[in-house]
Amino acid sequence: MKLILKYIKKYKLLLVLNIISIFGFALVELGIPTIMAKVIDIGIANKDIAYIRHMGIVIVVISVVGSMGSILLGYCSSKISTSMIRDIRNAIFRKSQEFSHSEYDKFGISSMITRTTNDVFQLQQFTNTLLRTALLTPVMFIVSLVMILRTSLQLSAVLAITVPFIVGGVVIIAKKSYPLSEKQQKKLDGLNRISRENLTGTRVIRAFGNDDHENQRFEKINNDYASVSKKLYKLMAIPQPAFFILLNFAVLVIFWVSSKMINLGTLQVGQLVAFIEYLFHAMFSIILFSMVFIMYPKAQISANRIQEILDEEPIIKNPIDGIKDTDIKGIVEFNNVTFTYPDGEIPVLRDISFTAVKGETVAFIGSTGSGKSTLINLIPRFYDVTKGNIKIDGVDVRDYDLKALREKMGFIPQKTLLFAGSIDTNIKFGKNDADKEEVEHSAKVAQAYDFINSKPKKFEELISESGSNVSGGQKQRLSIARALVRKPEIYIFDDSFSALDFKTDALLRKRLKDETRDSIVLIVAQRMGSILDANKIIVLNEGEIVGIGTHKELLKTCGIYHEIASSQLTKEELAQ
Repeated sequence: MKLILKYIKKYKLLLVLNIISIFGFALVELGIPTIMAKVIDIGIANKDIAYIRHMGIVIVVISVVGSMGSILLGYCSSKISTSMIRDIRNAIFRKSQEFSHSEYDKFGISSMITRTTNDVFQLQQFTNTLLRTALLTPVMFIVSLVMILRTSLQLSAVLAITVPFIVGGVVIIAKKSYPLSEKQQKKLDGLNRISRENLTGTRVIRAFGNDDHENQRFEKINNDYASVSKKLYKLMAIPQPAFFILLNFAVLVIFWVSSKMINLGTLQVGQLVAFIEYLFHAMFSIILFSMVFIMYPKAQISANRIQEILDEEPIIKNPIDGIKDTDIKGIVEFNNVTFTYPDGEIPVLRDISFTAVKGETVAFIGSTGSGKSTLINLIPRFYDVTKGNIKIDGVDVRDYDLKALREKMGFIPQKTLLFAGSIDTNIKFGKNDADKEEVEHSAKVAQAYDFINSKPKKFEELISESGSNVSGGQKQRLSIARALVRKPEIYIFDDSFSALDFKTDALLRKRLKDETRDSIVLIVAQRMGSILDANKIIVLNEGEIVGIGTHKELLKTCGIYHEIASSQLTKEELAQ
């Protein structure tokens, strides 16, 4: 409820109108039975046509007011609930933008999507119901109860007997629905996770012929979700039929008692009609309000899951008054850096120290799992060092404003990601205000210009989600162009040439040498050809530096480097 109240307070005017409309709606529901009782007992009983016409006009006026109240109630409750949910979704998205990789690993991508969509939808449904019934039903119940007592104390005993059954049943159902709702949301997380894995991994699944296995895996989690949902919805379906059974029972008792009262002249027919209407409204108000209680556990679980994200404190925090610019330019320093993942115990990097300066290309090579990608992920603060420090232009990266720090870099990740949209917008993702010449120049340097021009719409050609309609090499070249267009101080290539053929690789590196002359270039590579010309090659093994030097120096001084080179280069190339 705290989460809902926090966001609902922004719409005070709509809340006031919502309350006003509730009284307008209640006026119709409770006013008309009273007037109808008078029409029967006075107008019809006395054959007073003028009185019946007068009361008919009053009923029409009340109906119009009530209809306006009902329309306004629907509008206000819908407007408030949808606006509130929009604000919550925006808050979740903004918060997720602050998260480091650690927080994403903690929650899981599939769970975060569920919380942003399904959990938020549950809150919307609950809020809409709450605004329609939370105030309306108490008003209806209290007024109906007063009118019931005024009409007949003897008949009102029926209400006193039936209400405890309704309230007791609602409390029991609410308690039982909480654990089922919690389990349902967790099963939905699993359902989304498997769906996501299947949609993104379709080619792998088909290549290994594991379609049946994946069908079984999905069917199992889907059946589990359906089973929990059936139990929950069966439980939530009980109140309505139970209510009508109790209502019909109450009406039968009332008819039996009232028939004797009418015969004795202590009750009029109009009063009986009004009493039944009031009884219906009183009991229906309770059942409507009980629906709020039944929905509450599910909404509470969703609110708690959303609140978990909003309350999560990112490990990587943007410093207050972070440094945005420096006098010194063009130097990256690693000083005795040790790093352990937040959920790990053993350091993946130990005592890493090196310096890279403007105009220099520094390459990282080593066996799989040696810590190459982890090392470069520390530079833009995707993670923070455990010990030591990393300085850029003489300032610890933890003292920089995060946006200013990352604007210094052109990052080309190991797993290339393109966004749905045109080729032009994908390249401009690196620099929003890049003009046509800048976009084309970056594409030429990245060796992407020719294949772009071969497309029917050229730079306006649409890229599908995740770049599924272009090849791996084309995706890498567009990703490189995206980094080049911003002309950063530091280029970080994380195994970004792996999908390129040797000719394209050679042409690209030749053009990059001129383009990045005034920048620092950091390259993670598995292919020796991509790093032979590097000013400095750093060899990593099990998280430690085991060699630093040029290609020729390392062939003589570093056994691990010699082994890697020997596996990829010919004897003639090694001898050069």
